[in-house]
Amino acid sequence: MTAIRFLPVTPDGAIEETERPAPEKYVSGDPVFTTWNLEERDELYCGIWQSTPGKWRIAYDEWEFCHILEGVSVITEDGGAARTVRAGDSFILRPGFAGTWEVLETTRKEYVIRL
Repeated sequence: MTAIRFLPVTPDGAIEETERPAPEKYVSGDPVFTTWNLEERDELYCGIWQSTPGKWRIAYDEWEFCHILEGVSVITEDGGAARTVRAGDSFILRPGFAGTWEVLETTRKEYVIRL
């Protein structure tokens, strides 16, 4: 069998996982996360993530690249400025980032996480 070396980033054929923020991280709204993890190997994770409106606390030990596909969110670093991200925006969250993620309009992103 030949190994697949080209993997389109699409939820088609991926296992859909649904969850909510942990109670201690919850701030407001009713956020529901849906994740389609397409690649998981050598401490690298890639896929698509989506959330319905709501707000929760975040803290990163890992490095993450994000590209927003749709929606509007506000990411606020503790002690820092609030940053609004929307479709077409790309950014990196580095280890040590802590603050809140607030989804104003259902947001979908592509992600690459490196532990």
